[in-house]
Amino acid sequence: MSVRIEREKTFHNKVFQDHSRDKVGKYYQTVNKARDFYRKQLLINGKAKSILEYGCGPGSEAFRLAEGGARVTGIDISDVAIEQAIQEAEKKVLLIDFKIMNAEDLNFPENSFDTICGSGILHHLDLKVAYAELAKVMRKAGKAVFFEPLGHNPFINFYRRITPKMRTDDEHPLMMEDLALAKEYFGHVDVHYFNLTTFGAIPFRNMKGSRYLLNTLNGLDQAVFKMLPFIRKYAWIVVIILKEPKY
Repeated sequence: MSVRIEREKTFHNKVFQDHSRDKVGKYYQTVNKARDFYRKQLLINGKAKSILEYGCGPGSEAFRLAEGGARVTGIDISDVAIEQAIQEAEKKVLLIDFKIMNAEDLNFPENSFDTICGSGILHHLDLKVAYAELAKVMRKAGKAVFFEPLGHNPFINFYRRITPKMRTDDEHPLMMEDLALAKEYFGHVDVHYFNLTTFGAIPFRNMKGSRYLLNTLNGLDQAVFKMLPFIRKYAWIVVIILKEPKY
């Protein structure tokens, strides 16, 4: 295991042990539109089939997908995350195959999965390796869907700089060239952009009318992205849809 991968494992073991992700929940309350869109993309012809969740834990999509009838496999580099996920599956009486595995070295046969999904995973990886691995295990008619942060917005980057302990030394919020790189491995790359002005709703999240404010800002964001495509790179969140693997 490389030094970089070992650092990622150690960091995420601590995150899952300490429940550190709960501390930033107030910010992620503004990404519901992006999250809902992401979840809708995980079905093929309205159904979930054979799915790999690429990076998982006790709060992952695997449980919802398994409840919907999918055959779900979940992997993560963190043994703590996998242990907690197994316990959660047992509690919910769900049959999910959780494995400790390096996302850059997938131990599955070629053409194994109809759908591959992940939330906040790609920006921790060497994308040339990860894209190649994804293309290898995805079925020809399948797709991969990822919910990821972008790295161009200066205000978000300022917050990242002043909160270094909340992230790993090696993670890299995606840049436009990272999205373009996917085209070397997939014939179809579709990117949807979310969350530009919605940070303005955070201070009001517990107030009456906060949902209306958030919906208004989400609508404003989509209008701006449509009218001014060059602004899209400053979004906080992207949902990436990959099809037609070139493996």
